Amino acid sequence: MSLMTYRDRWLTWLFVAPALLLVSVLMYYPMLGTVVESFYSTSFINPTPKFVGLTAYEKIVGSAEFTRVVWNSFIWTFFVVVLQNVLGFAAALLLNQHLPGQGLMRALVLLPWVLPGVVAAVLWRFMYDPQLGLINSVLMSLGLIDHGIAWLAEPTIAMGSAIIAAVWKGFPFSCVVYLAALQAIDREQIEAAIVDGAGPVRRLLDVILPGMREVIVINFLLTTILTFNYFDMIWVLTRGGPQNATHIFPTKIYELGFGQFRFGEAAVYGVFSILALALMITLYFGVQSNGSRRKSS
Repeated sequence: MSLMTYRDRWLTWLFVAPALLLVSVLMYYPMLGTVVESFYSTSFINPTPKFVGLTAYEKIVGSAEFTRVVWNSFIWTFFVVVLQNVLGFAAALLLNQHLPGQGLMRALVLLPWVLPGVVAAVLWRFMYDPQLGLINSVLMSLGLIDHGIAWLAEPTIAMGSAIIAAVWKGFPFSCVVYLAALQAIDREQIEAAIVDGAGPVRRLLDVILPGMREVIVINFLLTTILTFNYFDMIWVLTRGGPQNATHIFPTKIYELGFGQFRFGEAAVYGVFSILALALMITLYFGVQSNGSRRKSS
C-alpha cells in the first residue's frame, strides 16, 4: 500500500468519524439500552431495576395483548401501504397527463403530505366527530345513515377509520415518487407501443410497469418502514383504543413506557419493533444494491 493510499484511507475515516459518532450516540446507544432494559423489571412503584432475564419476553409473547398488537400492526401497515401506493400511482398517472391547471393540481395533491402529522390527525378527528363531524353530516344529508356514527369509538371500525386518514396523509409521497418515475420512462418505447397498436392498458402493463418495477418495489419497502413506525395518526385519533383495537407497536411502547411507567415491558415491545424494522431496512438496502449492480453490469 502506497503512502498516498494509506493517508487517503485515514483521511476518509477521519471525515466519517463525526457522523459515525453522532449516529452511535443518537441511535445505536439507545437501541442497545433498550435491549438491556428489556431484561429488567422497572416500574413507577418499583423504580429500582430488577433483573428478570427472559421472563418478561415469555410473559409478553404468550399474552393475548401482544398478539393483538402484532395483528393490528400487520393490518395497519398492509392496508395503509397498499392503498397509499395504489392511490399514489393512480394520481401520478393522472398528473402525468397534459391537463389544464396541471401545476395547481400537483400543488394541491401535495397538501396532505406537507401538513404535520399531528395537525392532519386533529383535522380527521374533527371530521370523525359523531355530532359535528363533516363525514356524518355528508352521509346523513345523502340519506345513507340516520344517526351519527362514532367512527373512532367502535372497535370494529376504528382501525379502518385510522387507515383512511393515514392513506390520505401519505399517498402524496407515493404520488411524487411515481410521477418522477413516469417522467423518466423512455418516450420512444411508449410511442413504439402506440405504433404497434397497444392501447392504454397494454402500454401500462407492457411498458410503464416494467420500467418502474424497481421504483415500485423500493417505494413499497420504504413506505412499509415509515408506516410501521408511524405514531402520530393513531395516537391522536384513538390513543390505541377502543379496547386496544388500534394499538400498534409505537403506540403500545409509548403507553407502557410513558403512560404506565412499565419501562421493562415497553423495552420488550421496543426490541420486537427494532427487529421488525431491521428486517425491513435490510430488504430495502438489498433491493437497492441489486438494482445498482444490474445498472452497472
